[in-house]
Amino acid sequence: MPSLRESLLSPSARSEHIDRLKAATAENPLDVLVVGGGVNGAGAAFDAATRGLSVGVVEAADWASGTSSKSSKLMHGGLRYLQMLDFKLVAEALRERDLLIERTAPHLVHPIKFVFPFFKKVVDRAFIGSGVMLYDAMQMVGRKRAVPMHRHLLHDKMLEVFPGLDGEKIVGALEYYDAQMDDARFVMMLVRSAAQYGAAAANYTRVLDYLHEGEQVTGVRVRDEESGEEFDIHARTTILAGGVWTGEQQDLAGADAGLEVLASKGVHISVAKDRIPAAPDTGVITQTEKSVLFLIPWDEYWVIGTTDTPWEQDVDDVSATGKDIDYIIEHANAVLKSDLTREDVIGVYSGLRPLLQPVKKSGGSSTKVSREHTVMQVEPGLSAIAGGKFTTYRVMAEDVVDFAIKDVFPGRRSLTTSVPIIGAQGYQELVRDKSAIAARYGFDAVRMDRLLFRYGALLTDVLALIDEDSELGTPLAHAPRYLRAEIVYAARAEGVRHLADVIERRTRLDYETSDRGVDAAEEIAQILAAELDWDEARAQAEVSAYSAHIAARLEGETTASDEAAAAAVAAAPGTPAGSAGR
Repeated sequence: MPSLRESLLSPSARSEHIDRLKAATAENPLDVLVVGGGVNGAGAAFDAATRGLSVGVVEAADWASGTSSKSSKLMHGGLRYLQMLDFKLVAEALRERDLLIERTAPHLVHPIKFVFPFFKKVVDRAFIGSGVMLYDAMQMVGRKRAVPMHRHLLHDKMLEVFPGLDGEKIVGALEYYDAQMDDARFVMMLVRSAAQYGAAAANYTRVLDYLHEGEQVTGVRVRDEESGEEFDIHARTTILAGGVWTGEQQDLAGADAGLEVLASKGVHISVAKDRIPAAPDTGVITQTEKSVLFLIPWDEYWVIGTTDTPWEQDVDDVSATGKDIDYIIEHANAVLKSDLTREDVIGVYSGLRPLLQPVKKSGGSSTKVSREHTVMQVEPGLSAIAGGKFTTYRVMAEDVVDFAIKDVFPGRRSLTTSVPIIGAQGYQELVRDKSAIAARYGFDAVRMDRLLFRYGALLTDVLALIDEDSELGTPLAHAPRYLRAEIVYAARAEGVRHLADVIERRTRLDYETSDRGVDAAEEIAQILAAELDWDEARAQAEVSAYSAHIAARLEGETTASDEAAAAAVAAAPGTPAGSAGR
């Protein structure tokens, strides 16, 4: 088993990884180079590394700083796709969800219960019930169930399970199970898993050009955004996992052909947990005229979303509008007993779904585009992948690596159905002993569960920091959900380079607190300064940049159009690295 030490994404490890990327010359190239550090890129790097190939993965900003940190935080089969008759995608996603829960990532992916309200007693119970019955049946084909079967709830039982629903409008419901995860942390753990198996991983490393030998792509030229140094990375085959930046990267490569990707904006809001009464770990899914809306329990608050609207502005400047927020509130209120208002909104986040566009066209609804993925040779030596959904990232990674290496390394099979993501091994033992661990460190049950969900078996490394310095066991003054040790660990092991990396992705303070993490920024910056060798001027610049970025997002949330919201974000002075821009 590879050493856990190899997985550390510390400042010194980043320097060593960059040296290894520089050493990938034309005479001694990498076997596989992955461009893009979202879930697809991280998954491809992990897949290729576990096959015993020499691998590099580069990302222009922070790991998961694009779409992969802006999802609904669900690993689900996609119940809505049954209505689109996309049975293959649903069955595939359900298999992958169960694999994660049972074998490869039980620490990162947990079952969650949803209630699907009925407004028409007979029609809804028959139509929705038959759909969920099929959904459950797809999970039973040839394998053990990872989550319980669905059940129907009569009116009174529904209100017992979810008293926050409007019992005057809603006549009954159906209860079924899916799974949830922390998307940004999941991606970071994938990157660490790839590094554990020997991949050289460098965030804040921007591709400037694609290297060619005749028509063959032989690697990339990059710039280390931290030092400004430019260098070449040679590879036998290159994989582009660029998400909504796919077109931009294909143009940079000078490709004559390529994948068309449609950007669709998805917005979520968060509200306090006590604002919507419900049984523990129980959410709501309801249909809207365009898509579905989820009310998802998450720690001490609810995540509610999402929207699904075409985005025609610069993909670097995505922002929610006031119209988006009002849309979500309106549709949540359609099922809730007590209406939400704008004053209930704690946080907002927005991202762009990279939906594969089979035929280039203008206009139309992005909700009609299939989520199935496609792999394509953009140029000889350069393969691109687009489409799919977060839940099927492993299948996508396997497919694109199979495709990319078929001529250079035929017969190297994927192992990721059996190789766990870092933090899985030893996780169940920590769960067994969690009461004793909590008592030792003075944690309540809520904090203990949070820590296990964030770190899995790697929690022992975080606790070791507290053993060395008890002050690190102290919660942050303005963000008490998190310990000072977690910020130190983020800097030493999780690839953090900037303040925004911690506030927006290693923690989720940008939508967990009404100040969007600004009040905690100073304390976090001072902890990072000691770990990342920042002087006081650098620490204050990071705080100022993050504060300006949040102010721009808040301004965007008062606008009525995507154009105005994007302009507000684009105009922010000193936008923090990793928050926007490629």
